[in-house]
Amino acid sequence: MRHSPITTKRTDPLRAMGIIALNGMFGEDDTDGVIRKAVEMFGRDLAVVSSFGADSVVLLHQVAAVDPGLPVFFLDTGKHFSETLQYVTDLKARLGLTDVRTLVPDSKDLERFDPEGRLWENDPDSCCHIRKTEPLNAALEGFSAWITGRKRFQTAERGILPHFELTGDERVKINPLAYWGEDDVAAHKKAHDLPEHPLFADGYTSIGCAPCTSAVQDGEDARAGRWRGLNKAECGIHFDFNGEIAPAEVKNGPVLFKKGRFVADPFKPLAENANLKGVRYVHVPLSKVKDNLAAIRQNPHPLGLLIESSDRVEDVAGELDRFSSVAISFPAFGDGRGYSTARLLRERYGYRGEIRAVGDVLTDQIGFMVRCGFDAFVVANDATKRALEAGELAEVSVYMQPVGLTEVPVGTRPFLRKPGKPVTRRP
Repeated sequence: MRHSPITTKRTDPLRAMGIIALNGMFGEDDTDGVIRKAVEMFGRDLAVVSSFGADSVVLLHQVAAVDPGLPVFFLDTGKHFSETLQYVTDLKARLGLTDVRTLVPDSKDLERFDPEGRLWENDPDSCCHIRKTEPLNAALEGFSAWITGRKRFQTAERGILPHFELTGDERVKINPLAYWGEDDVAAHKKAHDLPEHPLFADGYTSIGCAPCTSAVQDGEDARAGRWRGLNKAECGIHFDFNGEIAPAEVKNGPVLFKKGRFVADPFKPLAENANLKGVRYVHVPLSKVKDNLAAIRQNPHPLGLLIESSDRVEDVAGELDRFSSVAISFPAFGDGRGYSTARLLRERYGYRGEIRAVGDVLTDQIGFMVRCGFDAFVVANDATKRALEAGELAEVSVYMQPVGLTEVPVGTRPFLRKPGKPVTRRP
């Protein structure tokens, strides 16, 4: 692995100022200058990341003109259109790219989190994380900077995109086409007789994985066909830019146990100064919900609710339908207030979304939590993880305090009553 002196663990204010200065050096149309400067600065510590989608040929053509030997990463998710895979082969030959590297998901991650290959149906954020973000993060370990094909016009989230960005991991991200519009892209393709993606003529103006890509209609933005109908606009590999997309599962940290197995978790921690009108897939503390109801109601994205042990769920009873997940905190093994909160959610308020236990969650508790309405568990304890993976959950077979309408307390069940002698009544 190559190590670059530019990579650091802490944010360097002077370096951040240098990024600002870099952006001031180039005009909006100086794409070639941006690429040449990036090559000059980073050399072989620079990579290109390309989806080989509808507009990818423009960036790759510009890169090949400067240095056709730059490493180009293509994320083969296992879900691409066959036309995209053929396009990769065609562009390599046409542009003379000599170092195209195909990145694939970790087979163990797929086996663990997406054994049926259908995670995209109900959890597209986690699917993208496993199939795109994780492989790319691993590939970029030895690089100080990378080039993307993002453009401002594509979505509102990309509307303030600069040429150079300093990301959270201290790498520099370069966007040579940031200021290009649709007309610029079309004109460049025509001027250089560049081959279109085979699906472009059918209305696919932004092309990702086949299950999550559809044709774009007249009047829609270029990426409207990506994850249509979902509150999702990015795959996750660019989460540093807008602060709304983060890895869905953190290796070696707490993991989510749900439906009998460990799954990738789309939820991430809430940033301290996050804009509650725009965040997604975060659990908002109940106190923040109470203080920011207007922002929460305006937010169109999936949100969760975090309830601490001292919180009163009654305070937000009228807002529960807004949340797709409720996380209930267990600060210590002996703190049982979370059980009562879960029962209130299920039995009094009829909440049918996910209820997850977070905090001090141990194997012996899970059976009791299930009885109270929990159906997901964020587990940090290694012994508990191993027990859950082995299916060694303790069963609760004796109920001293019944839950719901189906359980009957000990001592009242007919089959527990011992037969006795008939009682003879005296006249």
